Amino acid sequence: MVNFDLPWAIIRLIQRAGRVDRIGQKAENILCCSFLPAEGVERIIRLRTRVRSRLRENAEVVGADEAFFEDDDNEQTVVDLYNEKAGILDGEDDTEVDLASYAYQIWKNATEADPSLAKSIPALPDVIYSSRPHKPTEQRPEGVLVYLHTAEDNDALAYVDQKGESITESQFEILKVAECRPDTPAIPRHEKHHEMVKEAVQHVAREEKRVGGQLGRPSGARFRTYERLKRHAEEVKDTLFESEELLKAIDEIYRYPLRQVATDTLNRQLRIGIDDQKLAELVLALREEGRLCLIEEEAHVQEPRIICSMGLVRAQEGD
Repeated sequence: MVNFDLPWAIIRLIQRAGRVDRIGQKAENILCCSFLPAEGVERIIRLRTRVRSRLRENAEVVGADEAFFEDDDNEQTVVDLYNEKAGILDGEDDTEVDLASYAYQIWKNATEADPSLAKSIPALPDVIYSSRPHKPTEQRPEGVLVYLHTAEDNDALAYVDQKGESITESQFEILKVAECRPDTPAIPRHEKHHEMVKEAVQHVAREEKRVGGQLGRPSGARFRTYERLKRHAEEVKDTLFESEELLKAIDEIYRYPLRQVATDTLNRQLRIGIDDQKLAELVLALREEGRLCLIEEEAHVQEPRIICSMGLVRAQEGD
């Protein structure tokens, strides 16, 4: 990918790279080349100064502990931005790829390595369980991982310890904990396995009820997106930018929980400082594609459905 122009909105560079470095891309390495302006042109357009200013503004928005660079006044950091030495296009593991794409890639890799899995795994019954050896740490103690389909028609992962306490809410982290090799041996379940599964399901149900009918935490994607779009809609009211579709999208965000893909996408864009107009365009695109909110028009109540669970049991000496 060659950037002949240098948009000072960093998100445009990230989006360009994302269109090339995506699922289905077979190249091992993706090369991104960008041209900085000559010194004479730089004095006129002040690109580097504007980029450094933009980075400082982003750092102020996301917090000092998440600044993009340790020293934004260093001239070299602007050059590094465009050749990726600073890692600006890498992001954090939890926000670089949406959860659905991440999970799909795991499935794709597994079925390509062993095509028989494409038939055997879908044929497994619900509530199936197993356990594997685990070397517990403070961050990853013994416990159980549960995958369930909730009463609100959401897919969710949970990780609880032997006391039934939630270890992490990060769906990416739980997937990483679940990782094991095809030849990993199954071992007898923990005596409290089913009790831990019950606690995990109840925890997910409580969390879903807590955030389902409200905007959730102020730091969450749903709350931040709603507040920003509500303000933006007021600002563009009675102008050419006023949009009935945007008002409908804002109302849906208030009434219904976000889909996981929408949460991941919005978190990523909010973190890198997307402006209100671009945020509105992104939300409208997600809504048009049916990927914004989980809307349940029929008022029926259903029970959560446990798909499977995996116990993490302390490995014996010599394992």
